[in-house]
Amino acid sequence: MNSIKFLFFCSSLLLVGCQNRPLSTDPLAPKPESTSKEILVSNLMDLAKKGYMIGHQDALAYGVSWRYQEGRSDIQDVAGDYPALYGWDIGGIEHGKKNNIDGVPFSKMIQWIKEIHQRKGLSTISWHMDNPLSGGNSWDVTAGTVESMLPGGSKNTLYNQWLDRAADFLNALEDTQGNKIPVLFRPYHELTGTWFWWCQNNTSSDNYKALWRYTFDYLTKNHQIKHLVWVYNTADYATKQEFLEYYPSDALVDMLSFDKYQYGAPDQGQSFKTTLRNQLQILTEIGKEKNKPIAFAETGYETIPDPQWWTGTLHQILKDFPVSHVLLWRNHGWQETEQKMHYYAPYEGHPSAKDFQTFHALDATLFQSDLSRINIYQ
Repeated sequence: MNSIKFLFFCSSLLLVGCQNRPLSTDPLAPKPESTSKEILVSNLMDLAKKGYMIGHQDALAYGVSWRYQEGRSDIQDVAGDYPALYGWDIGGIEHGKKNNIDGVPFSKMIQWIKEIHQRKGLSTISWHMDNPLSGGNSWDVTAGTVESMLPGGSKNTLYNQWLDRAADFLNALEDTQGNKIPVLFRPYHELTGTWFWWCQNNTSSDNYKALWRYTFDYLTKNHQIKHLVWVYNTADYATKQEFLEYYPSDALVDMLSFDKYQYGAPDQGQSFKTTLRNQLQILTEIGKEKNKPIAFAETGYETIPDPQWWTGTLHQILKDFPVSHVLLWRNHGWQETEQKMHYYAPYEGHPSAKDFQTFHALDATLFQSDLSRINIYQ
């Protein structure tokens, strides 16, 4: 980040305490203190006016050709800088497993989230939860699953146990002073798709909202978890109505987001660009109406076959919208079961690495070094 950009950030963030917080009509009354979550949300809204954070799923755990090397990241190898945002998934926590759905140890995840927070980075958590009704995985779309989890349902007690285990993990996220670390929490994501048991084709709007409210109340009231930024997330949508049909309520959601990936050959990318721009325009309008930050919560172009994708596609669209962050999916590398490479961020020597370095140097793209100069938590 250059010095002008840094000064612009700092002067803006000094004013953040005056934004989006309740004001008393009595000038002599003590001002209510904002929670760590409220401060973070307010700062993210302000930061999005200047640029967007670059995130990467499992960034510190593994890369295309390596696993669990302390301090390593494919993005850091390419750009000399870590991502600003780090994505994690707690799928498997419901069974009390030691490792998540992708083999990442939960103990290491807790350690990394603490380290990330210490250097003023941010973490976001999704949950590829198994199907409690059938015993299958997230992609098992057995009918009636959501209904079975609600009070009176056959799997409500089991779901409570799963939430208890997730709460133990979430409550372990503390800084060195014992304060809870605010993180983004994105449960039941991509709801407008058809592939998960919680998606719109597998449950009604009322039941989805009821499950969200139940989950929110259980974690906040039963476990006193107040440090989660609750992120509502869809897949594709074409109108405001489609995006908001399953929306729980303003009181239960802190951030609005969606996921979208590019597929096909590079010369077939116009459809992705057009749809992405339209969806961001809709989301920007909703965000302004509801006074909530917006995010591009998952994206990528598998193996990145377009060497100019970072500046020629992604930035060309995101630069026009107040997006708080964009998260690239994971760099798994070779997938034996599918016999193909699976990665979404460049690694050292990749054809798009040079363009990613140009992408990193843009004022609008925020990486770890940018966040380390400011403090989104104060």
